[in-house]
Amino acid sequence: MTQPPQGPTNPQEPGAAQPPAAPRPQEPVAPQPPAADSAQAPQAEPDPVREAFTGVRTEIAKAVVGQEQAVTGMLIALLCQGHVLLEGVPGVAKTLLVRSFAAAVSLDSSRVQFTPDLMPSDVTGSLVYDASASDFSFRPGPVFTNILIADEINRTPPKTQSALLEAMEEHQVSVGGRSRKLPEPFLVAATQNPVEYEGTYPLPEAQLDRFLFKLVLDLPERDHEFEILDRHARGFDAGSLAAAGLRPVADAELIGRAREAIAKIYIAPQIITYIVDLARATRQTPSLALGVSPRGATRILGAARAHAWLSGRHYVTPDDVKALAHMSLSHRVILRPEAQMDGLDVGQVLDSIIATTEVPR
Repeated sequence: MTQPPQGPTNPQEPGAAQPPAAPRPQEPVAPQPPAADSAQAPQAEPDPVREAFTGVRTEIAKAVVGQEQAVTGMLIALLCQGHVLLEGVPGVAKTLLVRSFAAAVSLDSSRVQFTPDLMPSDVTGSLVYDASASDFSFRPGPVFTNILIADEINRTPPKTQSALLEAMEEHQVSVGGRSRKLPEPFLVAATQNPVEYEGTYPLPEAQLDRFLFKLVLDLPERDHEFEILDRHARGFDAGSLAAAGLRPVADAELIGRAREAIAKIYIAPQIITYIVDLARATRQTPSLALGVSPRGATRILGAARAHAWLSGRHYVTPDDVKALAHMSLSHRVILRPEAQMDGLDVGQVLDSIIATTEVPR
C-alpha cells in the first residue's frame, strides 16, 4: 500500500516551503560622493603631485619649528591663487616661514620693508627716462616676483597700501597708463605686529578682504622653544636655508597640475548651502558690524576644495569648511563696540556661529 508523503504539508507549519518574501521598499538614499571614495572602493594609487606638496611641509620643518597650521594655510593659498596675512609678535619666524616656503616650492621671492615714507612706485615700479633712447622705460618694482613678502604692511600709509590692491586681485599693476602682468604663480605674504600700534595704519576692509587667510603665529610651546634654541646651539643659521638641508620639492609646473586637480574636487550642493549659511550668519548676528562678503564666501569654497585634495579626498566635507573657518573669516568681520564691552572677541563670535549653523549630513 502506498504511503502518503511524509513531512508537513501546511504552508504555515514549521519546515514547510515558504513563498518568496515580497521585496521591501528601499529607503531614500542621501546623495553620496563619487564611488571611488567609498569604503568599498579600492584604494587610490598614490598621487605624486599631492605627495610633493606633503613634502613641502617636511622641508619647511627643517627651518621652522611648529606653526603647522600656518604652513597649511600658505599651501592652500598658493594652490587657490590667494594671499595670506601673517600676524604675530616679533620673533616668531614670520619672515623665515615665507622664505622657507618659497625655497621649498622653487619660487622667486622679494621682501619689502613697509615704512611710513614708502611710495607706491617703490613697490610697483616706475618709469625712468632713458637718455640714450630719448624715451621713458619701465623699471619693475619688487612686486614682480612669485612671492612678495610685505613686511609690517600696516606701517605704511593707505596710499602705498592701496598700490597692492590691483596686484592682489588682478595679478597686474598699472604704471604710466599701461597694465603689466605679474609672474605666475603670485602670492602676497604680508606680516603685521598685533601688539605695537603706534605709528601704524590699519588695513582698510577692501584690502583685508583680498587676503584669503589671516594666519596667527603664536609663541611656541615649551618643547618647540627648546628645539629652536637647540638648533641654534648646533649652528643653525636662518640666513642660509641650504645649510639647514632645505631643498625644493615642488615647482611652478607642479603647482599648475595641483590647481587642475583641485578644480575637479566634488563639492555637493549641501556643502555650498552650508558655506552660504555661515556667511549669511556673520551678517545677521548682532555681535558683528560687518559680515563676510560674497567674495569671501567664494574664496572659502575654493579653499575647502584645496583642503580636501591635500587630505587625499576627491570630495569636500563640512569638516574641510570648519577647519578653515577661523582663518578665512576672522579678518573679514568687524566686532561691534557693544560686543567688545561685553568681553567678546571675534573668535568667540565665530565659534558661536559655527556651533549654531546646521551642518549637512
